[in-house]
Amino acid sequence: MSKNKTYKIILSGGGTGGHIYPAIAIANELKSRYPSAEFLFVGAKDRMEMEKVPQAGYKIKGLWITGIQRQLTLKNLMFPFKLINSLWNARKIVNSFKPDVVIGTGGFASGPLLQVAASKGVPSLIQEQNSYPGITNKLLSKKVQKICVAYDGLERFFPKDKIIKTGNPVRQDLLDIQSKKAEAIKYFNLVEGKKTLLVLGGSLGAKAINELLKRELDFLQTQQVQIIWQTGKLYYSEYKINGDIKDVQVHQYINNMDYAYAAADIIISRAGAGSVSELCIVGKPVVFVPSPYVAEDHQTKNAKSIVDENAALMIAQEDLEVDFKNKFSQLMASEERQKQLGENIKKLALVNATKEIVDEVEKLLKHK
Repeated sequence: MSKNKTYKIILSGGGTGGHIYPAIAIANELKSRYPSAEFLFVGAKDRMEMEKVPQAGYKIKGLWITGIQRQLTLKNLMFPFKLINSLWNARKIVNSFKPDVVIGTGGFASGPLLQVAASKGVPSLIQEQNSYPGITNKLLSKKVQKICVAYDGLERFFPKDKIIKTGNPVRQDLLDIQSKKAEAIKYFNLVEGKKTLLVLGGSLGAKAINELLKRELDFLQTQQVQIIWQTGKLYYSEYKINGDIKDVQVHQYINNMDYAYAAADIIISRAGAGSVSELCIVGKPVVFVPSPYVAEDHQTKNAKSIVDENAALMIAQEDLEVDFKNKFSQLMASEERQKQLGENIKKLALVNATKEIVDEVEKLLKHK
């Protein structure tokens, strides 16, 4: 296959960072193999991909689509119109761009786009990040040629002969964070030699983790840590008042995640699939607080698969008030335990996921 062939590639996924970053990572790898390829992203209007994808240097078009809410709302009554409108616009995009391959990473917009592409015979691949797939990918699995997954046991949901276990794409800048520690300390203006706690609630933020931090700030000050606290977009205005407390810095969103991970000694995080995959590569001690509000409680399953390998700690959201101080102070008191967790989680990393997914995309291009 000529490296200079001008392939046309559409990537679709979004709604949260967990769907956007894998798509960007896949695009970057494809671009390094085919510098003259042409890329187009398709996302949901008004969602964060409309901002994040252009920042990564790619063109994006937005569809007017949202998910179905669980209760009867005006949004739900609009859903059929949005779906028809999105299918119509997806058809226009596919007809005018004429992609050689289409890749979906989950989220609302990937549904209409992949549905249209597959019905027109465009080779299609989906990448499922979670141990429990969303409705969009379950429906699409019958139409696409390949399904790249990160967990075992997904033949319960997808045709077995289409599944390839690759792991989840992560930002390539995480592969070498060890060498960035000094730069990272400078970047965040941290005290050298003092332990740094990084607190993450996913791209949109996690209310329970933010409340935990607000409640336990005095306790955390006794633990001799400095804190980088990402509140997420939804909660920043509520918690930013804490920004003037010594050794605590509050961020709505962290763009340089490689520096945040490099600076961190201990991490508190949700257990979304993308976060778990990244944290395995980062190789630092982690306390997972899974979100209980996701389909089939998949964050707890994601976290448990790591905890079962003695590679992280987990505190259920409803146990935070009772267990947090105890578990956190024990972890802080034992350098040995910190080292053990960091080493064990690193062993679980699937570092070649992006390359392996793109290998599958190349096979689809070859057969076209």
